[in-house]
Amino acid sequence: MANYQWFLLLGCLMLARGLWGTPIARLPFTSAIIYLAIGLVLGPLGLHFFAFDIFAAAPLLEVLTEVAVLISLFSAGIKMPVPVTLRRWGAPIRLAWLAMALSVGLIALFCCAVLDMPLGAGVLLGALLAPTDPVLASDVQLRHAGDSDPLRFTLGCEAGMNDGSAFPFVMLGLGLLGLHDLGPWGWHWIAVELVWGTLGAVAIGGLCGMALARVNFALRRSRPGHEVLDDLMGLGLIAVVYGLGLAAHVWGFLAVFCAGVALRQTEQTLARRATSRAAQERPLTPDDRADTTPPTVSDGSLLFKEHLERLSELTLVLLLGGAVTTLLFDWRSWAVALFLFLVARPASVLLALVGSPTTPRMRVIAAWFGVRGIGSLYYLMYAINHGLPEALAHDLINLTLATIVLSIVIHGTSVTPLLDRFWRK
Repeated sequence: MANYQWFLLLGCLMLARGLWGTPIARLPFTSAIIYLAIGLVLGPLGLHFFAFDIFAAAPLLEVLTEVAVLISLFSAGIKMPVPVTLRRWGAPIRLAWLAMALSVGLIALFCCAVLDMPLGAGVLLGALLAPTDPVLASDVQLRHAGDSDPLRFTLGCEAGMNDGSAFPFVMLGLGLLGLHDLGPWGWHWIAVELVWGTLGAVAIGGLCGMALARVNFALRRSRPGHEVLDDLMGLGLIAVVYGLGLAAHVWGFLAVFCAGVALRQTEQTLARRATSRAAQERPLTPDDRADTTPPTVSDGSLLFKEHLERLSELTLVLLLGGAVTTLLFDWRSWAVALFLFLVARPASVLLALVGSPTTPRMRVIAAWFGVRGIGSLYYLMYAINHGLPEALAHDLINLTLATIVLSIVIHGTSVTPLLDRFWRK
C-alpha cells in the first residue's frame, strides 16, 4: 500500500472509532477484534492489499511496541487504588511472579516434550507468552482512578507488574540458547537480572514518581496561577524513569509502572494532608476543599494516555492482521495457544492463589482472562534483535502470532458476556 493509502485507512478507522464510540463499546466483543478483522481482510489471507513481514520489520516494530507498552503501563499504574496495602496487593503479586514462573515452566515443558524444541527455545517461548498484556486488556482492568473493583484491580496490577517479571525469563531463554551470558552456574542471571533488575526497578520508579508528585504539589501550592502541562509531565516521567532504568540495567517496564503507582499514591497522600490541616483551622466548604488540593499530574494526564493507548492498539493490531499467513494454521501454533489458555494459565493462577483472600469465583475468572497481545510481540522483537537465529525466529513468530490472534478472538468475545453474567457488582 502507498503512504497515502495508509493515512486514509488509519484516518478512517480513527474517525469511525471516534464517531461511533458508544455503539462500539456496547458490542459483545472488543474493538481489537474489529481491527484484527480489517487487517485479515486487507492482508495476505484476504485481498492482499498489504503484507507485513515481522522478521524484516523487527527493529521498527520493537520501538513501536515498546512505546505502546510503556504508555499503557503508566496508565495502569496511575489507576491503582489508594492506599497500597499488602493484603490488597498480595493476589496480583502472586500472579505476576509465582504464576508467571509456573506458566513459563509449563510452556517450556510442553514445547520440549510435544514440539521437540530445545530447552532454551521453550523457556524463551514461555517468557513471550506467559505475561498478560496491558494494552489489549483494558476491558478487564480498572476503568478509572477511583475504580475499586477487586477483579479488575488484580488483573490490571498483574498486567502492570508481569511485563517486568517476564524479562528475567526472556534473558534466561536467550542465555540457554547461547545468546546471553548467564554467568557461572547462572549466578549473574540470579543476582543481576532477577534480584537487582526487579528491586532496582521498584526503587527507581517509586522514587521518581514520589519526587514528581511533591514537586508538582509544592509548585502549584506556591504559585496557584502557574500553568503546568500535565500531559508533558506524564510523558516526561515515563521517559526519565525508563531511561534511568536502562542506564541502571533494571527492568524499565516495571520501573514505569511503579512510577505511575508512586505518583498517584503520593499525590493522594499530600492532598489528604493538606485537607486535614485546612480542616483543623476552619470548617471547609466543598469549594474550600478544592482550593486546598491542587490539580494532580495523574488525573490531568490520564485521558491523554488513554487516547494514545487506543491509537497504538488500532495500529498494531491492524499490522498484526496483515502479518497473518497460512503458516499460522500449522497444528503446532494452535496446540501451544490452546495449551496456554486451557492448561498453563488456569493451573498457574489457581496454584498461585491458593491461600490468598480471593473468592473461588474471582480465581476462576482470573484464570481465564489472561489476554496476550502487544507485550508478547515486544519480547519477540527484542529476542529477534538480540541475535535469534532466523529459522528459530520464524518458528517463534508463528507460535506467538497464533497465540495473540486466538487470545484477541476468544478473550475479546467472552469478556463482556462472562463479566456481565458472573461478575456483577
